[in-house]
Formats: sequence, C-alpha cells, structure tokens
Amino acid sequence: MAFHIIRNDITKVSADAIVNTANPKPKYVSGTDYAIYMAAGADELLKERQKIGDLEIGQVAVTPAFALNAKYIIHTVGPAWIDGEHGEREAVRSCYENSLRLAKELGCESIAFPLIATGVYGFPKADALQIAVSVFSEFLTDTDMEIILVVFDEASFVLSGKIFSGVDEFIDENFVSEKMDSEYSLGASVATSAYGNILPDEKRRGRRLLSDALHLPGRKDSARAESIKADTPGEELFDEEECAAEPMMAVSMAMAGADKAGRSLDDLMANVSETWQESLFRLIDEKGYTDTEVYKRANVDRKLFSKIRSNAEYQPKKITAVAFALALKLSLDETKDLLGRAGYALSPSSRFDLIIEYFIGQEVYDTYTINLALFEHKQPLLGE
Repeated sequence: MAFHIIRNDITKVSADAIVNTANPKPKYVSGTDYAIYMAAGADELLKERQKIGDLEIGQVAVTPAFALNAKYIIHTVGPAWIDGEHGEREAVRSCYENSLRLAKELGCESIAFPLIATGVYGFPKADALQIAVSVFSEFLTDTDMEIILVVFDEASFVLSGKIFSGVDEFIDENFVSEKMDSEYSLGASVATSAYGNILPDEKRRGRRLLSDALHLPGRKDSARAESIKADTPGEELFDEEECAAEPMMAVSMAMAGADKAGRSLDDLMANVSETWQESLFRLIDEKGYTDTEVYKRANVDRKLFSKIRSNAEYQPKKITAVAFALALKLSLDETKDLLGRAGYALSPSSRFDLIIEYFIGQEVYDTYTINLALFEHKQPLLGE
C-alpha cells in the first residue's frame, strides 16, 4: 500500500474509510461535513452522529458510511485557525494521527482524507498539506495501508517554503531553454541512449554529440562543419531527412565498430551487464538498507517488491525505477545509470524529469515530498 494524491470530490472516492472534518456538535452546516452528510444520507448519518455526542478538537469517532462507497466514516474535529500560536498545528496533526490509528484498529486497508480544517476553519492549506504528508510518511514506515489525500480544487493545493521555491525556476531555466534548442533533441537522445551519460554542458548539442561519440562525418559542406566547431549560437538546423537517418547511422557505425574489434554479436551478448533488477538489489546491499525501508521509501507495496525480487528480467515503469533511485538516495549519475539499465533516461524536455533532477540536486529524496511537486505540476506520481 502507498500514499496517493488525487483531485476529486471526497464523497465520490472509494476507500474503506472516509475522513470527515466534523462539526464538534452533532450537526452539519457547511463544507466537507455538509457534503458528506448529503452524499451518505443526512438523516441516517445524523442519527448515528447524535449517538456519539460532542467531540473535542483532535478527537475521532466512527459511524457507518451508509450511501458512500466506503465502510466507515471517521469523524474528526479540526481547529479553527487563529494565528498559529494556539496549538492549531498540533491539533491538526492529532486529527490525522488519530484517524489513522482508528482506521488501523478497524482493519481498514485504505483511507481517504480531505485537507483537514482548511475550509471554513481557515487553516492555511500549505501548512495542512505539510503536516498531512509528514504524518502519512511516519505512519507508512511500519504500516501497510493505502492513504489517499483528496484535493477538491487547484486553489486548495498550494506549495510553499524553501524546499519548493526553486522548482519552477529550475524548470524554466532548463525546460524553456531546451525547447528553444529543440532542433538538437534527436541527435542528443540517440547519442545518450547508445553511449550513456553525456556531459551536462554538451547535452543540447545533439548533432555534434552524435558525431563526436560515433566519429560520424560532419555537415554536408565545410562551412557548416566550421559552424559546429566554432560552437556559434547561430548554428543551422538539420534538415529532416538528415535527422531521420541518424539513428540508423548510429546502429550501422556501432556494428561496424564491433566488426573492427573482432567481436561477434554473440560476444557482445555474452558481456551484457547487470539488469535493472540485479543492479537494484546490489545497490540495496551496498547502501546497507533493508528491503522494507527501500520499498516503503519508494512508495510501492510489498507485493510488487516481491515480484521484482523474484524476476531478474523485471521491467519497471519509469516512475517505479525513479522511485527506487530516490529510495536508495542515489546521486544524479547513479540515478541515470540505474534508469539506463531499464532503458530510460532523464530528459531536459520533460517536466517530470526536471523535477526529479531538481530534488536530487537538492539532496531531497523523500518520495512523498517530491510527489507534492509532481502533483502541482500535473505530472505522474512516483510509486505504484
């Protein structure tokens, strides 16, 4: 089980338990509380809630879920925001912790939360988000449960703080400039996939990289060749036919190189290096981590991890491969190597890849934290 963020109406989410930001008294007035009563069946739910009576801030109680697609509704009372100096953050943390504890006692395998107290109670959304993710991360270190954080609209999801402040700037600096140099992208991708990592300051010079790596001929005439050597900003674009031929040229030259070295295809196949799975488990041993802490940090469940362990030829999704690289706290070069063994690379023209590269550069490896940034930028989330 793992942690997921979705944008939805919590009354439409399927989970064993739905958490309600409840009124301290057995009544419903507005916000999430009102929506849950309406969706579940207000009369029936109110009768059950009246049996419980008043609830204190941070306290939790459970009722049947009635018409919701769930077994239980866990009611918890959040604090009204004053100024942050009256124990509001501690109270919200208690709401999350006590709800999870009760869900575990009830035998729930999944639970869906709203951002507690961020509606009419006025709790700052960014603070609530950070508290929620912190509690979820701690809880999932020793408990298997699917936790779903349900965000109703984009305005409810705002990232702040030093850890996130550089993400947009990093994307702008790399993604925008890469798009401006997109005429070089095909050559760079061929060179990278065939020959491993390319030096960062070379990565946008696709044609030159390819010719350097493979010793291919230069441009069609000497004047254009001199333009490449001079590395001038006014380099001409390749024509489409020339670009389209380059992957085949790369393959041909690589095969020719093998022939000159006196190695057959069988020789090359006999020297294939580690698979992604073999490299993963070697790194786990070298780093001194346990299997459990790695798959939990990667935000994947035990069943998937067991499947990976039993199959040396396992082919992960890219998001899974990246999640394990983060769980192992690999450097950028180590990450690229591990991804390469699964047939993937980090591209400066991908926002997902740039966000991953940014956090590795900041030495931030927490999957839940990174998923917040990915979610905000509408990118796939890490883990499975």
